[in-house]
Amino acid sequence: MVVEEIVTRVATESCFSQCTETQLKTYRGVLEEATSRRIPFAVGGSAALALYCKIVRPIKDLDLYIKPEHAPAMIDVVKQIGLRDYYDQLPYDRGWIYRASSDDVIVDVIWQMANRRTQVDDEWLTHGQEIQIAGQTARLMPLEELIWSKIYVLQRDRSDWPDILNIIDMTADQIDWRRLVSRVGDDTPLLFALLQIYAWLCPETAGRFPEWLQREMRLHNIRRRDGIELTRQRAALLDSRNWLTSLSREQRCS
Repeated sequence: MVVEEIVTRVATESCFSQCTETQLKTYRGVLEEATSRRIPFAVGGSAALALYCKIVRPIKDLDLYIKPEHAPAMIDVVKQIGLRDYYDQLPYDRGWIYRASSDDVIVDVIWQMANRRTQVDDEWLTHGQEIQIAGQTARLMPLEELIWSKIYVLQRDRSDWPDILNIIDMTADQIDWRRLVSRVGDDTPLLFALLQIYAWLCPETAGRFPEWLQREMRLHNIRRRDGIELTRQRAALLDSRNWLTSLSREQRCS
């Protein structure tokens, strides 16, 4: 087993270690049943963020991404496991997601973005790495789709851009940048703005991006300055709390 596989396994075990037995049993049951019915799916949400960024944080729910045509079958799976429509507790938009719950367990079945920008297709389900959840093999949603889906969450009361900055900071060398630019398509100006912020925050790391990406996103004109201290200072300008994972890891290792 290579080092990266070991790290992924440990991170997976860690981020699910705080789940209750009921949660793990339910997750296992859903994954087993979906696999037995040959329903293609990918795991996203907080689990994907935690694993890609090597962040140990409680997993409050399980997000399963599926193609629209498989929504009825996957909804039937969670119902068979004993979960109920969360709409009865709190109404939500069922045009893109089905939220199933029981006690402290929530499983979200998602087939398109909340803003309807795109639907889940085969690439969401085949490009991510495989992991083990509750003894079951599953595939994470790809890094590119994880960034793509979060790039639109820029609301007054919620923003996923800090998550994306962490994803880029921890996985820049794993991202298929050409694929990401292609997926974002007409909304590339959002990616442009995000990468400008990242290059200001971590100029040394941004300087190692592919040359073509630096040219297209106009990052080659950013003044390169070395040192983790600059990143620490600039991160604190945005939030005084420890929010950038690489800095937290640096502190633990020092």
